[in-house]
Amino acid sequence: MLDLKDLEQLKQRGVAPEQVEKQLAQFKSGFPFADIQRAATIGDGILKANEADNQRFVALYDSALKAGKKVVKFIPASGAATRMFKSMFEYKNADAEKQVEMSGQKPYDKFFAEFDKFAFAKDIKAMNPKSDAEKIELMLDDKGLGYGQKPKGVIKFHAYENGARTAAEEHLEEGLSYANSNGIINLHFTVSPQHLDLFKAAVIPTKERIEKEKGVKINISYSFQKLSTDTLAATMDNEPFRDSEGKLVFRPGGHGALIENLNDLDADMVFIKNIDNVAQDHLLATTSLYKKVIAGYAIDKRSKVDDILSKLDKKDYTAIAEAEAFMKENLQVTYPSDYSQMDDAKKSSFIVNTLDRPLRVCGMVKNEGEPGGGPFWVKGSDGQVTLQVVESAQIDVNDPKKAEIMKGSTHFNPVDLFCCITDRNGRKYDLTKFVDVNAGFISYKSLGGKELKAMELPGLWNGAMANWLTFFVEVPVETFNPVKTVVDLLRPQHQPK
Repeated sequence: MLDLKDLEQLKQRGVAPEQVEKQLAQFKSGFPFADIQRAATIGDGILKANEADNQRFVALYDSALKAGKKVVKFIPASGAATRMFKSMFEYKNADAEKQVEMSGQKPYDKFFAEFDKFAFAKDIKAMNPKSDAEKIELMLDDKGLGYGQKPKGVIKFHAYENGARTAAEEHLEEGLSYANSNGIINLHFTVSPQHLDLFKAAVIPTKERIEKEKGVKINISYSFQKLSTDTLAATMDNEPFRDSEGKLVFRPGGHGALIENLNDLDADMVFIKNIDNVAQDHLLATTSLYKKVIAGYAIDKRSKVDDILSKLDKKDYTAIAEAEAFMKENLQVTYPSDYSQMDDAKKSSFIVNTLDRPLRVCGMVKNEGEPGGGPFWVKGSDGQVTLQVVESAQIDVNDPKKAEIMKGSTHFNPVDLFCCITDRNGRKYDLTKFVDVNAGFISYKSLGGKELKAMELPGLWNGAMANWLTFFVEVPVETFNPVKTVVDLLRPQHQPK
């Protein structure tokens, strides 16, 4: 199936032939749906912290920073903002008569009526557009701002009295408020290689200004999605899809590929938040508080787990009862049928295997109709039921029971995570060993007029972290302010107060 030219192509990409064979087999067999047992809800998988809890968690997080723990703010920011401007491209490509008709319809009526509220409006108006159509052209095309081809991170999101800020700049301001470790703020953006210079140009002036004004040091690093994480495209008959020159076609494997980038970080603790989830400064206090809350909650759980594991390392088997109590309170652990007959050493081995994992806390907001993965209790192939973030594409909606469980979900995941990625001895976990490889999915695309199958790797906060210790905390909807379309920038959270 693979010839010498194929093998050379794979070698250049850093892909093992066995990996391709495995992907082809996966196209044939498909991916299993997530075996959701029930939705995670308040009191059953989701913590609703009170004021006292919040204060305790914030104090724990602040103490960890003072103790020198290294925290990094990890921001997935690859890809152009094409989908953000999808409707605007449709307007641009319509004829003049159709544009007149579209102008009075959503979302164009709002876009034009409130155009001056956009942070980039002044830039476009300075170019003297003669019509509404020209405003859109100047927004999208290279002869103007070129936003149609640029990444979200370098688009001006918010207007302030002293100027506008891009999404990337807002992440620097955020980092100052909750990721300041003894005067050092570490941020990491995952970007496309062709966008690296754009990001640097967008953030360096702001970085230098903040460092000068606040007397801090901001370290900004970047990484690209690795070629080796791209997945093979397949024909509808599950054979390798080839281009017009006969070469194998690979496609980006989705954000799940970023587990490799996360694994390469030099950090003890990591915040994860998408590039477009930022808000104006008047919401920064709430955002900062709940970032510290989820961080402190994670540190609390990590401390308890590490204490248990450290005792068991020393064969202090009094920790077995502690572990059992912890797992009963926090995890839905299924014990081996012969667990009660095991000696202490074997019980200890089972507990260590269960608890010796990276740990994450995911913020969850009440479901008010926004798209996003939901929190569920899910049975894995090993029979264990664990908390997972599950996308709708992973659920068999044709199964009435699963559809009913999905319907009963009260919260969703806004991609608001805090991760503890080192063990009790300060060693980093190899995060690639905790991925559920069966949690991906197959989508259908086309290339050159031919249909193809594309494989999405297990998502970064879905299957890529499936075998982590996972905890959920409710956070206010005010902390979730995504910009999926350009008119989302007209929402109150993206406008001056």
